[in-house]
Amino acid sequence: MAACALLALGALCAAAVLPVHSFTSYANDFVNPHYMLAGNFSQSTTRAQQSIISAAEQLAAKGPWSVTFKNITPPSGDLHDYMSWAPYSWPDCSKAGNTTALTQEQIWTTCPYVTRDGQFNPDARLVNDVGSFSDLADAVFYNALAWALDGQASHAASVASSIQTWFIEPKTAMNPNLNYAQMARGPDGQTGSHEGVLDLKCMAKIVSGILILWEGNAPQWTMELDTQMKNWTTQYIGWLENADIAIQEAKAANNHGTFYYNQLAALQILVGDLDGARGTLERYYKNQFLSQISANGDQPLESARTRPYHYRAYNLAAMITNARLAAYIDYDTWNLTTSAGATVQSALNFAMQQSPGHETASELYSNVAAVAAAYGDANGKYAAFLLQHDGSSYVEDPAFLWDQPLSDSGLVRVTPAASSASPAAAKPSAAGGGKSGSEVPPKDSGAASWHPVRLGFFRGFVFATVPLIHLL
Repeated sequence: MAACALLALGALCAAAVLPVHSFTSYANDFVNPHYMLAGNFSQSTTRAQQSIISAAEQLAAKGPWSVTFKNITPPSGDLHDYMSWAPYSWPDCSKAGNTTALTQEQIWTTCPYVTRDGQFNPDARLVNDVGSFSDLADAVFYNALAWALDGQASHAASVASSIQTWFIEPKTAMNPNLNYAQMARGPDGQTGSHEGVLDLKCMAKIVSGILILWEGNAPQWTMELDTQMKNWTTQYIGWLENADIAIQEAKAANNHGTFYYNQLAALQILVGDLDGARGTLERYYKNQFLSQISANGDQPLESARTRPYHYRAYNLAAMITNARLAAYIDYDTWNLTTSAGATVQSALNFAMQQSPGHETASELYSNVAAVAAAYGDANGKYAAFLLQHDGSSYVEDPAFLWDQPLSDSGLVRVTPAASSASPAAAKPSAAGGGKSGSEVPPKDSGAASWHPVRLGFFRGFVFATVPLIHLL
């Protein structure tokens, strides 16, 4: 009977093949809107700017996205509920007792499911709300960045349309909960798990994009849309803080916990609850962070996984994002230490020394750039590492724009006629709250959080024939 299940899975693998995209998708990012709107970019970032605009155009052409577009209905019977299946969960139909081949639906409800850590089950993407949200987050992120660079109304309009469709429009809006995220399948029922909260970790990217438009006074980001989005966010924050599975995720000691605080703090910033965001980040630094990095810089909870190189880079991206969110609200955490006396820089230095083996080396590269920007690179070791391992690609990566200061290793030829001035630099940047005044004060640019996957060039990691999604 296990063979029947494998046949069913094999049949859908071909159907899951999707086109490869030539843009970089990070595990998480938070880019300071004031840095982008100031437009004071080094001429060495010209290639990165071009990459951002190219990605924005590609992603805008893919949308819009909605949870209501899926073909499988959640157990609630409401397509507006977000839904995903546990990615590492596999059916064991050996004791199902069937006499004929099981249909896919019968497998999902009849066969017990077992977890195989790090082994992605391709049929999990038959329900692809997680992939749709990933694309949505990237589309909002890149189009907002592109608008800050060239001022084209089409970029801002793409952001507004994407947000309207996913969160606001009654026919397509997502209900503000993750009750059916990373559901466990099998005879015991279809319920969401706390791991599913990870699916929406890239809310930090969306918040970055919205703040850029709001504080840059983009006409396309209207007062009405801003109010509607904040109302939705307030409801979702209530779910994140009170739902049983969300509370479980908040207690996770590994990358799951780190990403939970990325998500909640970013959303609190969006609604103007800066005190709440500070409290959220303080909980992370006073709890999970203390045990996440050993004295030698290792991340033992990530190193114990089946793909240690990946998971070290993954949690690093989340830790960097928390530090950037904290910097935005004047909470300096870059030099906070774990119980063992280690910092985020310690974790990066350790990770750089490890061999990727059969894993994808490029998963670490943008973390290297982020740490260089945050802590400095006086002896040039971080730029040298990137040049040695990534060649000229690192100055073309979008994050090179905000991972500054960072040497371009002489790869970008600057001429007197060259200019990286952005139209956004001439636009009024509302100090602190865009159209509403002093809601959010200006901050330094900090350092970014990157976990790169340049799909067109096979940077990062790809799950064979299914869409790229960053997983637990």
